[in-house]
Amino acid sequence: MGHLFPTSVLLTELRNRGHDIALRTLSTGVETGRTLGFATEAVDSRIEAMPLDDWMATDPGDALRRAQGTFARRAEYEVDDLRKAIDEVSPDVVIVDANCWGASAAAEASGLPWLSFWAFLPYLSSEATPPYGPGLPPLPGEAGRVRDAELRPQLSAVFNESMVGPLNRIRARVGVPPIETADDYVLRPPLMLVATAEPFEYAHPDWPDKIQLIGACDFDPAPEEVPEWLAAIDRRIVLVSTSSEFQGDTDVALMALTALADEPVHVVVTFPAGVPSGITVPANATVLEFVPHSSVLDRAAAAITHGGMGTTQKALVRGVPVCVAPQGRDQFEVARRVEVAGCGTQLLADDLTPDRLRDKVRQTITMAEGARRVAAGYAASGGVAYGAALIEKRLLGQA
Repeated sequence: MGHLFPTSVLLTELRNRGHDIALRTLSTGVETGRTLGFATEAVDSRIEAMPLDDWMATDPGDALRRAQGTFARRAEYEVDDLRKAIDEVSPDVVIVDANCWGASAAAEASGLPWLSFWAFLPYLSSEATPPYGPGLPPLPGEAGRVRDAELRPQLSAVFNESMVGPLNRIRARVGVPPIETADDYVLRPPLMLVATAEPFEYAHPDWPDKIQLIGACDFDPAPEEVPEWLAAIDRRIVLVSTSSEFQGDTDVALMALTALADEPVHVVVTFPAGVPSGITVPANATVLEFVPHSSVLDRAAAAITHGGMGTTQKALVRGVPVCVAPQGRDQFEVARRVEVAGCGTQLLADDLTPDRLRDKVRQTITMAEGARRVAAGYAASGGVAYGAALIEKRLLGQA
């Protein structure tokens, strides 16, 4: 679902330009798609029956292997699922989530114009930036070049080992050329649209022109009226959000309730994967399973996130600085970019205590100028209007 929402912003722009949209997504997203005017059906239920279990990993390498293993197993069913959708719809263009390995292979084999959509930071190598994975800080000069040159093959190997074999089995099945590296997979589509922009994302002068950054793709329709409980809050708000797909990241949210209990703020905590039982809620806090974040962020002084791109950029696009407590996946990279862009802070799990979290939030609140600078960068990217125009020009041949 965390990928459906930003994708839907692009699809809505295409719909508004007169294009018909056929969407295949999780069963929980079917109603969302139909409400937005898309012809929406659920993917093969066997795909949805394979949730990510990387939150159970013992170390980052294990987490990556678990996640990639899940994508590989899903890919087996994605091939026929996308082929069926193509037969039913006869599309002019196919848009595939970057984590759908089987669908990407089927799209390439179809001969149709196609592109990949990245709701997260691409793991494509770049000589201009640190190697992807652990969230290394950019290090200028010769020291940085030496460090990155030594680490890049090691970190790339982790991706290659978990991706190349499973991907090539799928690619052989559908009759498209094999890949040699994870980078090869990233670069297969004729067009890549990435839901972020500088200065949040690093500059990558060596990336090809097919990779286009189109801003934050913020999706969060606000209710017509502000909820009474929200309107009644007369303090600055700190929003705390956990992952939309369970990732074992509830500890940060629970600690925030303790850390900020005596601060002159009101803490709003959402648990979209389910509110844990037995929570003690301080007087200055509200705990919910779900609330449209835009309503809260419009009044927020800061946000605490696990480092998912959706929630993190949702805050930044409104000029709200963030404190990121990364748990895994791409979140260490997100946290580092927040720090480098000066739009917030990061606090690693090993350093997480109520006192440190309180100090980080206090610091984060002072960084609104950096968040506004990032928001301006998102706006300058051209957003989904630019992304839709690229699809029309490069894939549909329209002026």
